[in-house]
Amino acid sequence: MSIPFQIDLKGKVAVVTGGGGVLGSAFAKAIAQCGAKVAIVDLNRASAEKVAAEICKTGGTAIGVEANVLLRDSLTTALVKIHKELGPCDMLLNGAGGNHPAGTTTKEYLYLEDVEKQESIQTFFDLEREGVEFVFSLNFLGTLLPTQIFTRDMVARKQGIVINISSMNAYTPLTKIPAYSGAKAAVSNFTQWLAVHMSKVGIRVNAIAPGFFLTEQTKGLLQREDGSLTERAQKVISQTPMGRFGEPQELIGTLLWLLSEPASGFVNGAVIPVDGGFSAYSGV
Repeated sequence: MSIPFQIDLKGKVAVVTGGGGVLGSAFAKAIAQCGAKVAIVDLNRASAEKVAAEICKTGGTAIGVEANVLLRDSLTTALVKIHKELGPCDMLLNGAGGNHPAGTTTKEYLYLEDVEKQESIQTFFDLEREGVEFVFSLNFLGTLLPTQIFTRDMVARKQGIVINISSMNAYTPLTKIPAYSGAKAAVSNFTQWLAVHMSKVGIRVNAIAPGFFLTEQTKGLLQREDGSLTERAQKVISQTPMGRFGEPQELIGTLLWLLSEPASGFVNGAVIPVDGGFSAYSGV
């Protein structure tokens, strides 16, 4: 892949959780192109190893590591493997996350007739605790727990960088997805909290808040089988001043800037929107 500019990450070890996905793999490949050794951590071993193989094929250094970001033992096992094959962690990118139908309402608004409803409609009152907990845990705890495991290396050497992945939902919640919106708001808040907490041990913590990108998770919501936009996607485009979805490579410049000490060494606790103007537009 083509990156917008080069930074020097030679000798650094980066851990990318959710690295087997569309955005995570783009992040991992860009970091590898700048010279870092990259551990692609993903629940799906095959996806992680596929991305690692693609990086190695182009001359980079990477390994695929299977791990569950919600299980400390799994993450600790991953850390041991990473230490053995690459070395201690210098940079952590918390890219694991996602939504689930169990944390999603069928309609944007609650109507009285839906309370008395047909069974095919999932209202706010039908959201089950387990579904909401899953979404919140995956996004928030799936950021907090890897940070606990992988930043110990950074603390020991009094230097390191953490980048979390927030969302436009953290600024203004989207309709239908209360669990995901709440979880990403928590990620943004945690980013600021952790930046303050880690500031005396040389660790910078920031976040990127992507707007709307076509990924495997969002494609079904935003695109029909024939490639045309769904009604929800048309709403998104209408509220995005640049009038289109983002491309994964358009996140890379912000990522590399945040990873570069010479470029962003005094940037700490920031949540950077990369959204085509979505968060700036009032709709009028």
